[in-house]
Amino acid sequence: MKRIAFVITSVSIVLLGAAVVAQIPQAEVDSHVAAARAAAGMDFRNTFINLCLPAAGRGGGRGAADAGAAGRGAGAAGRGAGGGAQTPDRANWYAAPFKVFDNLYWLGTRQHSSWALQTGAGIIIIDTNFAWATEPEIIEGMTKLGLNPRDIKYVIISHAHGDHDQGAAELQKRYGAKVVMGVPDWAATSQRPENAAGGVPKHDIAVGTEGMNLTLGDTDLQIVSTPGHTPGTLSYVFPVKDQGRRVVVAYSGGTLTGAFGADGARWDEYIASQRKIAKMAADAGASVILSNHSEYDGAYTKVRLLAAPRQPGENHPFIVGTDAVQRYFTVMSECATASKLRAGAK
Repeated sequence: MKRIAFVITSVSIVLLGAAVVAQIPQAEVDSHVAAARAAAGMDFRNTFINLCLPAAGRGGGRGAADAGAAGRGAGAAGRGAGGGAQTPDRANWYAAPFKVFDNLYWLGTRQHSSWALQTGAGIIIIDTNFAWATEPEIIEGMTKLGLNPRDIKYVIISHAHGDHDQGAAELQKRYGAKVVMGVPDWAATSQRPENAAGGVPKHDIAVGTEGMNLTLGDTDLQIVSTPGHTPGTLSYVFPVKDQGRRVVVAYSGGTLTGAFGADGARWDEYIASQRKIAKMAADAGASVILSNHSEYDGAYTKVRLLAAPRQPGENHPFIVGTDAVQRYFTVMSECATASKLRAGAK
């Protein structure tokens, strides 16, 4: 009798699951996916695949965590990796640094991006990659580009995952840089063990839901609270110069939606954040979109295009235009809406 009861219960669960799936408004899901696909075009194909196609993005997708695998780094590995984490084969991740704009430098690996924004009063580092990349990519990379790491004044962390923040403590300790992070992500960081990979930075500047403006020298950087990928995710809007011409950058601080499941509030928070940063980017006339993962903004490929002399009238590879920047955030919000519907979240 117990076996029969178990079979009946199992069948009931399966039927209940099928009923929930049947309730999903598939036509509505398809319309959001179609809107995201149209917005992505070929420019943001990987963003679309990772966020909109269920099999790709579930559990972290290509950006998900494995500190030991250079091509697959993101969140969870960095959160929990201890100080003994081994450096992966350099041949699989190392990338030479590049000057992208007059005052913005790429210091990333093949998979993850870190940036140095040079101002009249020092340098702002945006994201720091895994701990094993701090010395070769950021410190040595800056030196190769003629920048002095001692000029680092701030280290801004988009979110507290190891592939973006493990170098923060080292830069803080060696150069006295102030570390900037969202309030909830500081709380998560403070819970790490002392032997966590890269160490644990001392609490410096915490950014709340209202965001903040960070001014250094002649540069004003808008820090925008965009919770979703993590509770304290930060995005940015700031100016750079291209051959003396002012250009505005929108920086997306967190992409994957994670395991939101049926938690409608989490989905809504993420979607609202994309609309928020999209509006701020539009208001500022942002024509450059950057991410902390090369698969989303194509940074690793684009910096190599800069190695070839730009011909008269030829566009800068990172300047995609204001419409494309808006399309990027449309992909994110439309894919999240489709995923929310699939999950049956309310």
